[in-house]
Parts: sequence; C-alpha cells; structure tokens
Amino acid sequence: MDQLNKSRFLLSVIFLISITFIVFNNLEASSQFFKSTQIIISESLGWFVILIANGFLIFSIYLIFTKYKNIKLGGINAMPAYSYANWIAMLFSAGLGIGLLFYGVAEPIGNLNDYPEMTDDLSYNASKALSLTNLHWGLHGWAVYSALGLCFAFASYNRKKAFRVSSLLGKSVEDNKILAASIDIIAILTTIIGIATSLGLGASQINGGLSYVFNIEINEFIIIVLITLLGLISVCLGLDAGIKRLSQANMVIALILVFSILSIGPTVFILNAMIQNAGVYINEVIRLSTWTEAYNNSIYQNGYTLFYFTWWFAWAPFVSLFIARISYGRTIKEFIVGVLFVPSLIVFIWMGVFGNSAMYLIVNNISDIAGAVSENASTALFVLYDSMSFSFALSVISLILIVTFFVTSSDSGALVASMLSSKKGADIDGDSPIVSRITWAILLGVVAAVLLKAGGLGALQTAVVIFGIPFSIITAFACRELYRSLEDELNN
Repeated sequence: MDQLNKSRFLLSVIFLISITFIVFNNLEASSQFFKSTQIIISESLGWFVILIANGFLIFSIYLIFTKYKNIKLGGINAMPAYSYANWIAMLFSAGLGIGLLFYGVAEPIGNLNDYPEMTDDLSYNASKALSLTNLHWGLHGWAVYSALGLCFAFASYNRKKAFRVSSLLGKSVEDNKILAASIDIIAILTTIIGIATSLGLGASQINGGLSYVFNIEINEFIIIVLITLLGLISVCLGLDAGIKRLSQANMVIALILVFSILSIGPTVFILNAMIQNAGVYINEVIRLSTWTEAYNNSIYQNGYTLFYFTWWFAWAPFVSLFIARISYGRTIKEFIVGVLFVPSLIVFIWMGVFGNSAMYLIVNNISDIAGAVSENASTALFVLYDSMSFSFALSVISLILIVTFFVTSSDSGALVASMLSSKKGADIDGDSPIVSRITWAILLGVVAAVLLKAGGLGALQTAVVIFGIPFSIITAFACRELYRSLEDELNN
C-alpha cells in the first residue's frame, strides 16, 4: 500500500463507480444518451478524428528516418529484457486480442454490406471491403500505440520519470499537481472504458459461440464474472509468470488457427485475394484514410472508421504503457518497426485469411454469411466454420482463444491501471500494489457488464468515443514534448 498513489487511485475508483452506478440505475436514459452522443460526436468531430489519426502515423514513420532513430530506450548500455518473439507476442496480445476474433469475419463482410460507395462489381467491392478492414486495423491504429508507447518508454527509461501520462507533458504540467492528477485520472478512466469494450465484445462472442455450437445459453454477466476471476489470478501472478505465459499461449493458438483456416479453406483463392487486397490498400490508403463522408448522407463513418480510430485512442494509455514497460533496451527505430509494422503485417494476414474465406462463400453463393453478419456479428466466425471441414474443432479452438485473449486483456489492463495509480518506482519494476491490481481487475468486469446492460455493443462503442477523443489530444501534446526531449538526449 505504501507504493499506492492514494489520490489518483481513490479518485479514479470513485469516478468510475459513480459513472457505473448512474448508468446502472438509469439504463433506458443511458441507452438513449449513448445513441445521441455517438451521433453528435461523429457529426461534429469526425474530421478531427481522421486528421489526428493520420498525424500519429506520419509522426511515427518520420521518426524512423531522423537522427534520433538509434537512441536506445534506457541509455546506450541498455539491453532488451525480452526476446523478439516474447516481445511481439506480448504487445500483440495486449494490443488486439478479442477484436481480431470478433471482427475477423464481421468487419470485412460488414464493410461489404454497409460501405456507401460499393458498385455492382463484386470483385471491386470485396477488395474495397478488405482494404477498409486493413485501414481500420492496421497502420493507423498501431501508430497510436507506437507514438504514445515511445513517449512512455523514453520518459520513463531515459528521463527517469514515473509511468504516468502527466509525466509525458513537460515540467509545467508535472509541477501543477491538480492538472497532473486530472490528466492521469482521465488516462485511467480511458483505459478502463477501452478495455471494458473489448471485454463486452468477448462476452458477446463467447455467449454467441456457445449458443451456436453447443446450444448452450449463458448469461453474459456470468461469463464476465468467470473471466474476471481468471484475470485476477493472472494479474496477481505478475508480468512474467502470468501475462507473458498467456501471451505466448495466445500466439501459438492464433498461429494454429490461422494456418488451419488457410489450409482447410480455399487456399489459392485466399492467397490471390490477399495480394490483390494489398495492392488496393496501398493504392487507396491516402484516399480512404482522409474520407470524412462529407458529401454522403450515410452513417458508415459513425459505426466504422470513427469508432475504430477512437477505440485505438481509448486503448492507447493501456497498450502503449504496457508496450513501453516491455520495451527496455530497444532503439527508437527498432521500437517503431516492431510496434507499427510487424503487428500490422500480422493483422493484414489474419484479416486476409478470415475475411477472404468469408468472401469466398459470397462469391460462390455457398452461404448467406452477409445475412449472418447483419443478424448477429458475434456468431459470424462460427457461421464461417460451418462451411469448412473440422468445423467443430475450429469452433472449440476459437472459443479457447477468445477466453485466453479475454483474460490477457483483463490482466494487462488491471496491471496498467495499477501502474498509472502507483507512485514512481513501483511501476518501473512492475511491482505495483496487489490491492490496486485486484481492484482494477474487478472494476473492469463490472464496467463491461454494466455497459452491456445499458445498451449492448452500441453503448460500448459510444463510451469509447467519449473517452477516446479527449485522450487523443493529450497524446498529441505528449508527442510534441517527446520530440523536444530527443534533441536534448543527443546533446547530453
């Protein structure tokens, strides 16, 4: 308890419990609030979300080619604490997790159904749908983690500052205790809401999968409770004994699954389509990433691009701090390549395999996968498996992977929230107070359950947008402060 920053911890807990209590006791009003707020924000600030997401990508790529690229995180003699394989496995598991399984089929088919500029050419439409998927899950998202993660790592390892967002914004912010505490509390709340969204998605997909495959109906609240208990065990074990081992298991199971689908499915079709999709994405990335729906009367951006980008913003304090925590000894160039390009490549392969397996069904009129996605996105993955050999085995493996990703997100998020609410010193060693870790793990489950109750996935999406946009502004200021500090590092 001595390592706990009581003001940040208690105020964050009080705010979170208060918000949760108000929502839970006003479910109908809260649901309406979430719906209207989502529309207002998307119509008023869509341009800003698009602009700042592109800014993070440009900033990250730019740093690779600057004179600062060989600066080591931790100093000239710092050596990495984890191998490349473990490093990639942990940042990948923390950075994506459940989202890949939930949206691997639902996102490409959803784009095919809903994007307003589709034509009568199915080949064109399919490539466009996968390109949009790559936009939402690839470089732009990981650039947010790359930019803020580098800010965390440099400030903590090179400037010896605490693993807190306020530490990234310069001396004037740090010296203003009220402002610094407020920023850190926003970061903690953003972290909890961002992860709660993924936990809600995971609970929906586990429930959908159990119902579809085994005809078993389980209340999503019970699922969240069970996963939260598993997350509690993992977060109590710590980074190396808990999270690292789970991340390794995630990567192994994920590789088995994706190569199984590639082997069982229409292999040649998938490979051809992935090459074609890559070309379309490269050719259109600038246009797609700056499209604001200005001349359209549709609401595509509201439910897709703006949601995904703000979801990345909301996850940024959690994932970026976690990535920074495991990236000691990496150079700036090594960090950006590892965080920005390697996971993006993995995402492109994953979405290409699952998305094009689903597209094959549509092209050949084998299954109404488009209708299945429209009806219930949480079961889309299992509907795909129905058209394949070994469908039962694939479904079971996927459910196991959803659970392990679920637990990894829960325990990683609890650890990061605990670090953000600890005193300087506890966070460097990863030895944040056990009481704090347990508290955040429990609250993660509670928030996810309440938001699901208050409006389902729509409420989760809106909560992400509400907290993600303000935090993107904080991240932009942190990047500015980082750039100023890099010159000082070279001169010292």
